[in-house]
Amino acid sequence: MATVNYSVPDEIKNRFNQVFAHQNKSHLIAELMKQAIAEYEHQQQRTRAIDTLLKLRAKQNPVTEKAIRSARKHGRP
Repeated sequence: MATVNYSVPDEIKNRFNQVFAHQNKSHLIAELMKQAIAEYEHQQQRTRAIDTLLKLRAKQNPVTEKAIRSARKHGRP
């Protein structure tokens, strides 16, 4: 098990200690770190997906408004 040392503002540290007074703070910090990693990885996935979609879109030919209207009407009663 590793020991880490981070600086945080005193008011955050004091409030954290107050709110989680009777809990395992090491476990809580580890869980928060896991969540931060998961959120970061999810954001990276979203960024890659958006980049992929934008690249695909750049390769497509533009569609006219007339073609869009026609496609919307096609197959409708």
